[in-house]
Amino acid sequence: MNVDLITRDDLEKFKKELLEEIRSYQQYPRKKGEETRVWLKSYEVRKLLSISAGTLQNLRINGTLPYNKIGGLMYYRYEDIQKLMEGVNNLK
Repeated sequence: MNVDLITRDDLEKFKKELLEEIRSYQQYPRKKGEETRVWLKSYEVRKLLSISAGTLQNLRINGTLPYNKIGGLMYYRYEDIQKLMEGVNNLK
């Protein structure tokens, strides 16, 4: 049986790498020269957060993520999504 020991330094290195990767996913993916849009559609939010339609619906229902409905489309403010990712509870 092979046993690999994990040191405190290994865990610190893993933590730093993981945080860097998470932060890179929090950046809104945009094309070169394109400005960040203020409002995003549901499919864009799902793609940005890597969540399902049901999870997005739960975020709407429990008030975690504010939205505006125009016609049949839901729109979300990019700023609210950033606050959600940062753990800010007071979005309104």
